[in-house]
Amino acid sequence: MELSHVQRVRLLYKTVLRLHRGLPDELKQLGNIYVREEFKRHKLCNIAEAAAFMNEWTRYAVTIAQQLGIRGPKYSEKLGQNLEESFLHEMRDDQVQQLFDLLVAATGVDPNDQPTKTI
Repeated sequence: MELSHVQRVRLLYKTVLRLHRGLPDELKQLGNIYVREEFKRHKLCNIAEAAAFMNEWTRYAVTIAQQLGIRGPKYSEKLGQNLEESFLHEMRDDQVQQLFDLLVAATGVDPNDQPTKTI
């Protein structure tokens, strides 16, 4: 039996949330919030955006599953991966801003904030 698009989206969503259970608490919380917002944001997107969305989130799920492995994050070498510069050039301005906001939320540091010198 082939799944409908809605069923595939729901399955991917639940799979990503299930994978996040293996992340450290801080990352799990941040990741779950981000996943919920992204899936809500793409409910009414066009077919091309939906295909790209599903491909990227599937790739993310596979990457996280491989990195966590069977034994979980305590035994994994590192979580995540670096983005290629070409990938950033393909993103819309709002996507780059969203990625930047995620960086700030994850690290707690805004790279745009310059320390002020005191004399």
